[in-house]
Amino acid sequence: MTHEPAVVETADAPRKEDAARPEDVRRSELAGFLRSRRERITPEQVGLPRGRRRRTPGLRREEVAQLSAVGVTWYTWLEQARPIQVSPQVLDAVARTLLLDPGERAHLFALADAADPAPGTECPTVSPELRLLLEELEPVPACVQNSRYDILAYNRTYGRLLCDLDAVSPEDRNCLWLAFTHDEWRASLADRDETVRQMAGKFRAAMAGHLAEPAWKTLLGRLEKASPEFRELWERHEVVSATGAKTKHFVNPQVGPLHLQHTNLWLGPSAGPRLVAYVPVDEQSRAGVAKLHAWATERH
Repeated sequence: MTHEPAVVETADAPRKEDAARPEDVRRSELAGFLRSRRERITPEQVGLPRGRRRRTPGLRREEVAQLSAVGVTWYTWLEQARPIQVSPQVLDAVARTLLLDPGERAHLFALADAADPAPGTECPTVSPELRLLLEELEPVPACVQNSRYDILAYNRTYGRLLCDLDAVSPEDRNCLWLAFTHDEWRASLADRDETVRQMAGKFRAAMAGHLAEPAWKTLLGRLEKASPEFRELWERHEVVSATGAKTKHFVNPQVGPLHLQHTNLWLGPSAGPRLVAYVPVDEQSRAGVAKLHAWATERH
């Protein structure tokens, strides 16, 4: 079964007098980028036989279309810079077929003026300097999240605070998903019922500005399918605004109860990514965090 995106019928490529329009320039750049990536991939890299009569460097257009489950005509028009509509899901399939690395993938979606639907995609906000800062904050647990609750980066202590985060697949490293579906994460939340209620309300408030974005809709669909508890909370239509510092209570299986002050340090606009730190509020929690850090360090 192939995807057949909606196509704007046109017989001609962009006219010369319109070539300076931003959308035409972007389509032209996208077409050239796709051709260059297609030509560098050998058939063997994607499991296809080379054959004796192959003259095209890399893959043929019809091979990319077949592997991406899209129409050959549609993909051909895309490489010809035709004004056609392209969905993020189809771009995702093409990116996987062309074996794009995170930087190339981000470039593809930027040229297509589309939002990347894959939550596990490397975020350019997480710079090497920011990762170093997360390490320097040890033993304080800290991570970088976006407004969708995706965990974009974290230090070793945070990686053992609520569960073994390294053992969680990258596409599932989302606080909302883990709070509703991961048994160990759920058990670590001392005030779980109130915590998940507030998280669902904050997610609804944040999603108001992202209703048409595939990554948000994908996460919502996964949660509704996987968790009856989430569906019940979502149907309440409760909205909770973002808050500042607040004491969180956890029960870590290795070190016991922890009382930590949750603080958001915004890395840009308030709706964007943030550095989240959990600072101990008493001596017992401070000693527990130190033990957790030592335990996490031994396992790295």
